[in-house]
Amino acid sequence: VQLQASGGGLVQNGGSLRLSCVLSGRTFLTSTLGWFRQAPGKGREFVAAISARTGIVNYSDLEKGRFTISRDNAENTAYLQMVSLQPEDTAVYYCAARQGTTSPYPSHYQYWGQGTQVTVSS
Repeated sequence: VQLQASGGGLVQNGGSLRLSCVLSGRTFLTSTLGWFRQAPGKGREFVAAISARTGIVNYSDLEKGRFTISRDNAENTAYLQMVSLQPEDTAVYYCAARQGTTSPYPSHYQYWGQGTQVTVSS
C-alpha cells in the first residue's frame, strides 16, 4: 500500500487549496483515510478522517468548518478541501490509511504518504 499526497503550495491568508491523496493497492475500499498535519517544532495533529464504507467523517475542532474531507472510490483518491486558510494552517499535510474506523490518533494508522507542504502567507 502506498499513499501519494499532492496539492500543497503557497497561498495568501484567506485562500483555498485542495489536497489529494491517491492510495495504490486493493485496500482502498476498506480503508479509513485520514489527514494530519505537522507544523515546525510541533507534533503531528489530526485534521480529518473519512471511513471506508459508510463515509462517516470526523474533523478536528481546529478547522471550525473550513475543511472538508471526501473520497472518490472510483479514483482511489481522498481529498481535503481547505478554505479561509490562515497562517497558522501552515504545515506539512499527511494522508494516512488504516483498516478500521476513523481515529484522531496517528499511531492508529498503518500507512502514510510523504506529505505535502502548505504555506499560508500573512
